[in-house]
Amino acid sequence: MRLSLVIAIASMLAALPALSKPAAKKAAASACVECHTRVTPGIVTQHAGSAHAKSGEVDCATCHGGAHVGMDDAAKAVMPSPATCKECHEEQVAQYAAGKHSLAWVAMEAMPGLNHQPVPVKGAGMKGCSGCHKIGDKDAAKAGVHYGTGACDSCHTRHSFSKAEARDPRACQTCHMGFDHPQWEMWSSSKHGTIWQVEGGKGGRAPTCQDCHMQGGDHRAMTAWGFLAVRLPEDDAEWMADRVEILKALGVLDKVGQPTARLDVVKAGKVARLSKEEFQAERSKMEKTCAKCHSPAYAKEQLAAGDRMVRESDRVFAAAIREVRALYDDGVLSVPAGWTTAPDLLQFQDAKTPIELDLYKMFMEYRMRAFQGAFHNNPDYTQWYGWAPLVETLTRVKAEAARLRAEHKPAKRK
Repeated sequence: MRLSLVIAIASMLAALPALSKPAAKKAAASACVECHTRVTPGIVTQHAGSAHAKSGEVDCATCHGGAHVGMDDAAKAVMPSPATCKECHEEQVAQYAAGKHSLAWVAMEAMPGLNHQPVPVKGAGMKGCSGCHKIGDKDAAKAGVHYGTGACDSCHTRHSFSKAEARDPRACQTCHMGFDHPQWEMWSSSKHGTIWQVEGGKGGRAPTCQDCHMQGGDHRAMTAWGFLAVRLPEDDAEWMADRVEILKALGVLDKVGQPTARLDVVKAGKVARLSKEEFQAERSKMEKTCAKCHSPAYAKEQLAAGDRMVRESDRVFAAAIREVRALYDDGVLSVPAGWTTAPDLLQFQDAKTPIELDLYKMFMEYRMRAFQGAFHNNPDYTQWYGWAPLVETLTRVKAEAARLRAEHKPAKRK
């Protein structure tokens, strides 16, 4: 009898936590669903299949507010921002805010060349640069677009907000492809990408974009070299001299090598590594990632080979910059109105002379492909899409510089 009583009491005590645990908060049924099933049924279907909907805790109004109630007041619907997501996903939003993706909008708006672009390219409509750079956090008052200040939905797309989708390397290809940064093409046709595709993405043998750049699900997403493959300082004096030429052409340093206001933009956008410690912190993370499948020595050597590809590309590119800069110094070319530096790589395709358009392509296309191909283990991109046209274009730049000098007639002195 006594044993039975003890068992009964123990059973009651074991049940107490379950009894005291509050029931999951069930979101109230929303009038949004009834209306949007008729107006935008796709959105309703996507949300219904999401983890948000299945939790029973996230209703339309959770993200969009409750002010919008009819067909005539759609503008009252709040467009979510990272701050909205932070209410539930605090750690992930904090990681995102510390990384380069959050600064994508800032980096885009800082480009001088953007001032010459049509409105759909640089903002409303999201048809050009802004279509990818929208992943950056934006000031709601300055965003100027109906799509709001959202960023998380660049990878976890609306209204499914799927974690599995964002973990798939194909989620990255919309932005990381094409002219200046074809990382998708490089990775997908590399041995890593080929293995991933052969195994249907299920084998786990080949690293994906997320494995290397968002280790352990970290939303910070940073790289050692950054987008421009620029770091300071360089211990190699010759390489440092080449780096200075590139920074002058970027307008980050002035003619005599002193910092300009653009350096502050580089710092704010985290597009370069400005100390050895900052660079090595990111490099060490990558070495550990590679060492999960390769020996540490092999991983370090392969990454160092990529570094050497940056150095060789800088050597060729800096030589071309010196040719064009000398044309300005000697009066063969005139500094365009409104430019603060010349040549100015950040004017992009709006450079004023064919020789500078070649310089722009060397920087934004060939140099990028040479070093990015190396780091993504794609020999063909490194050689034939990067290094070869980089060297070929230097030859054309030298020939064009000689032609311009031959045709130049200095103004007669009075």
